[in-house]
Amino acid sequence: MELSDLITFSTVARLGGITRAADELNTVQSNVTQRVKALEAEIGTALFERHSRGMTLTGAGRRLLPYAERMAALTREAVLAARDDGEPKGPLSIGSMETTAAVRLPSLLAEFHRRFPAVQLSLRTSTTADLVAGVLNGTFDGAFVAGPIEHAELDTTLAFREELVLVTARRWQSLSALRAGTPGSGPTALVFRTGCTYRQRLEQVFSEFGWPSSARFELGTLDGMIGCVAADMGVTLLPRAVVGRNDTVNVHTLNPAQARVDTLFITRRSAHQYSALQGFAACLENNGEVIAA
Repeated sequence: MELSDLITFSTVARLGGITRAADELNTVQSNVTQRVKALEAEIGTALFERHSRGMTLTGAGRRLLPYAERMAALTREAVLAARDDGEPKGPLSIGSMETTAAVRLPSLLAEFHRRFPAVQLSLRTSTTADLVAGVLNGTFDGAFVAGPIEHAELDTTLAFREELVLVTARRWQSLSALRAGTPGSGPTALVFRTGCTYRQRLEQVFSEFGWPSSARFELGTLDGMIGCVAADMGVTLLPRAVVGRNDTVNVHTLNPAQARVDTLFITRRSAHQYSALQGFAACLENNGEVIAA
């Protein structure tokens, strides 16, 4: 089984199609198709279901994917470890929740780039569930996620403390007015996709308010979320620092049990702690917003 075939397979699985995988791998589509077919022939079963919208994994493909990702990540880690001479340089892949990336990370990333210009840092946003999985399988060297996180294979560092607030359209001046004005199932919950910790927390708040069957509407971007709230399409739950002084929406304070959430920086315990990642951790530790945020 060729490692290059496994890398091609996992790229197609992640991107959902041959064309996008070929672009990322900097090769032609026919080469990607050939490698996938070769891997399927060697294993003796189909790994993808082909359809008009792209490709989705079969049961066999889903079972193979974690192993392919781990082997690709281990190969990348081995190369970086061999090249690591104590001077931070080379690639560094960091994951983050979108809200954290938008508000908390710009100053940290600027400081890191100033101190370690030879590191090629990439930042990708996703939900906490996907970020944890990405750190465990080696897709990310580290990630900012919503706590609490307890996993035997992960090391966690408290990065930021956030206060979550309920965000509504301007016409709702208080939580009592919102509850009185939206009887029955309550307002629509505007949420990120499944796996987002803030979504889970909002669903808990809605349940406590007596709205367990409220409609859900998924959005993919922070700007889209705030825009839909401002248009009175529904309400959402976000860190107060993310909303800031936005005068298109109102924010409503929740009780401490509902509002407090810690943002953690997680790394895989068994991974090689090479210099670029150590440099990033040092910048995080020295960043003025840590803990006190």
